[in-house]
Amino acid sequence: MINLQSEICNLQSKLRLYWPLTKSLQTSLLLSTGLAGYMSARCPVMHWYDFLSLALSLFLAIAGSTIINMWYDRAIDASMKRTCNRPLASGQVSPAEALRLGLVLSVLGVGMAVVMSPLYGLVVFAGLFFDVVIYTLWLKRRTCWSIVWGGISGGMPILAGRIFGLGHVDGIGILLALAVLFWIPTHILTFSLRYHEDYQAAKIPTFPSIYGLLATRTTIAISSVLAALSIAIAGVLIGMEWGFVRLLAVLSAGLFLLAIASVFRPTERINFGLFKYASLYMLSAMILLSI
Repeated sequence: MINLQSEICNLQSKLRLYWPLTKSLQTSLLLSTGLAGYMSARCPVMHWYDFLSLALSLFLAIAGSTIINMWYDRAIDASMKRTCNRPLASGQVSPAEALRLGLVLSVLGVGMAVVMSPLYGLVVFAGLFFDVVIYTLWLKRRTCWSIVWGGISGGMPILAGRIFGLGHVDGIGILLALAVLFWIPTHILTFSLRYHEDYQAAKIPTFPSIYGLLATRTTIAISSVLAALSIAIAGVLIGMEWGFVRLLAVLSAGLFLLAIASVFRPTERINFGLFKYASLYMLSAMILLSI
């Protein structure tokens, strides 16, 4: 009995260390886009087991790729004040242990997706490939334009969810993926503005360091508008009720006003407010698309 309790305690300790490796908030947001993509094609949900299978396969693939990224970026995390206490960077989890976990979750997620639907599995794999290989391993340390490929990866869950619901690729699914792609700069660039010195210390090229603050804020504003337009058009094409369309328009207006304010009256408070609002906006938009 004592040995069993000890094993349970050890497992709980491991889980507490492993959970931050998944970047749970980021993973949850991407997962919500995948579920929204599915529900935009299949709402109401008729088969709960399909919905749960979708959620589990996406979670495993997204969490697995995130852990592999953190394994590869552990030296960068160790050099930045914001991330130096993460389990890998601080040495609480060994690199080999993290890599094994990331690979296992990734293989399970993609494998499960392929069994559910080959086309769905292909898109899930594409998202993982763009995120890990193209964005993290190849481009992140070389160019600030790596965020474009990170954005493509971020758009794969919502496209995958809609494909699983429909059984094929359609224009609305691509439009929804583009909406996430355009939203990514708002999310990442506001973050790079806030932690500009950290990224410089880690020698990671960012838009603020390469093109300056004004160009970065202008890019954020343009990408915010494009993201809002893409989501709104997709909502109308899906057949969203006008009440929800108006609510989405109000949320989009808030995103646009904050983005404009960050260009013409830039402050750290407005920048961080835009970063927080952008995540809230995407989550709210996914809920509206689902219902």
